[in-house]
Amino acid sequence: QVQLVESGGGLVQNGGSLRLSCAASGRKFSINNMNWYRQAPGKQRDLVATITSGGSTYYADSVKGRFTISRDNAKNTVYLQMNSLKPEDTAVYYCNADIRDFSDFDLSWYAMDCWGEGTLVTVSS
Repeated sequence: QVQLVESGGGLVQNGGSLRLSCAASGRKFSINNMNWYRQAPGKQRDLVATITSGGSTYYADSVKGRFTISRDNAKNTVYLQMNSLKPEDTAVYYCNADIRDFSDFDLSWYAMDCWGEGTLVTVSS
């Protein structure tokens, strides 16, 4: 079974920077799109950025020009570089990936929508 583990969250001042990482681990799998979502207290979970297996990217309007998503396919890792952080960026950030996981039981590939447990980013004003 594939697992996603995020790291890099923390407390930063208004205008500061943080870099989030999310590493996928498992026995045999492939990854398509990798995404970052965030959920602020009392609000719904929103898509922040997406990167395809080919490297195409998408950003929410609220983070364009400030956040950069990238991936290292050799390490099965996606990154989110966050610059010029604002208090409204405070949220739990979740890594999400569209994965094809190989089952040794029936020798088949299965599509999976995998989520990490989240990492808290707090931006102080």
